Amino acid sequence: MNLKLLSLAVSGILTIGVAASPDAVVAASPGRREADLTEFKSVLSQGAIAQNTEEQTNIRVYEQASPAVVTVDTEKSNGSGTIISPDGMVLTNAHVVSAGGTVNIILSDGKKVVADVVGFGEDGLDLAVVKIRGQNNLPTIPIARPGSVKVGQQAFAIGNPFGQFQGTLTVGIVSRIDLSRGLIQTDAAINPGNSGGPLLNSSGELIGVNTSIFTRGQGGGNIGIGFAISADKVPAFLSAVREGRAPRVAQRRSPFGNKSPQKVALNGPAVSGLLTDKSSVLPADNSFFDLYSFEGRAGQQITIEMKSQEIDPYLILLGPNQREIAQDDDGAGSKNARITLRLPADGTYTLLANSYQARQSGAYTLELKASAPGAPSRAILEAEGALVAGGPVLPSDKSLYREYTFEGRSGQSVAISLESTDFDAYVAIFGPNGRLLGENDDASDSTKNAFLSVTLPATGRYRVVVNAYDASGRGRYNLTIR
Repeated sequence: MNLKLLSLAVSGILTIGVAASPDAVVAASPGRREADLTEFKSVLSQGAIAQNTEEQTNIRVYEQASPAVVTVDTEKSNGSGTIISPDGMVLTNAHVVSAGGTVNIILSDGKKVVADVVGFGEDGLDLAVVKIRGQNNLPTIPIARPGSVKVGQQAFAIGNPFGQFQGTLTVGIVSRIDLSRGLIQTDAAINPGNSGGPLLNSSGELIGVNTSIFTRGQGGGNIGIGFAISADKVPAFLSAVREGRAPRVAQRRSPFGNKSPQKVALNGPAVSGLLTDKSSVLPADNSFFDLYSFEGRAGQQITIEMKSQEIDPYLILLGPNQREIAQDDDGAGSKNARITLRLPADGTYTLLANSYQARQSGAYTLELKASAPGAPSRAILEAEGALVAGGPVLPSDKSLYREYTFEGRSGQSVAISLESTDFDAYVAIFGPNGRLLGENDDASDSTKNAFLSVTLPATGRYRVVVNAYDASGRGRYNLTIR
């Protein structure tokens, strides 16, 4: 940058900073007409009032609503909830308490109480109610009037992100309303652990139940696209719970509705496909996808490639339990996608042939290859991948990263190795509650590869972050979890 321009820019900033009060502006501008100065002072005063009003709204909503927001803690998951009746009915997500039975509730003052799961939503509605035992005078949050939510209005989320920060308030707006799916999209920051917590309007009323976020990469953090189940769906569900008509066990439902995947074979011929507006649509980003399935065996090494000259291919692989195993955008070079890993279990795997961007149409080819049968690997997970420009980055240092997940059990010892000849490898592991369990940069003084060994504290789903040490790191890597 031209140094003279830089000095002028800094000077301008400093001048604006000094002229913070209307009276200072008047004193510095004796030649201006009094009417102009009066108007200018009025504008500045109105801006200060507007800023103060917004701040006061934030404070008021938090003080009014936060006493009725709780943490919902189970053996396998951690989420949030909203107290909706003085006798202890708590509204949350079905996926938070899917095991049913009893759960632990942490009230806003830190007190721990026990609650019973008393009802689940039907037809894929990700809602549940738990009832705190022995309570009759708890604070509550009212439900907003049906149909009252508007795009552009302020939205407030309160919850326990990553299971570590109970009572966190984030503020944004209602970005979009999806009437067909009963979802409210918001840019108020929602992260793992916020599931089941309230999305509120400026009156402190419940307008939605936070349920999911859209992010590139497994288990990634918030990028400004979060979703809440519209509160318009809540009254009918609560009536079913109170009248004993709601299911007492979680309703299992395919994440793809009635869509049946096309069966393909490992080492079979390449598949030709076409994404169009008649394809299935991924709700998170409105991208098209085709659905495939194949049979796999534990320890089997596979490679899946999706190539196209018309779209930016994106692959998502789900395991036999319908949980995500891997995603890839540009792992095969250019804009083509590749997933290479060792399958963790026997069963039917589901593959989404997707596009990186919303509503991209075009032809593609899909190839699935497997190594020759051999002795099963002792590895929990083996994967090859690449950190490439345009992939997800950590906000803290802008370094590229990818994420993988695996199911672990309490007391299990695991060793994680991340190797790369292209960049300085960095690896970290997070527990089912979102807490950091371990991280490593260099396995020794003589290598840039990363290694760590941990004993798992609980049974549940663990996240492993494959990362470059700094923002310059790019290239191929091999991840092994044993």
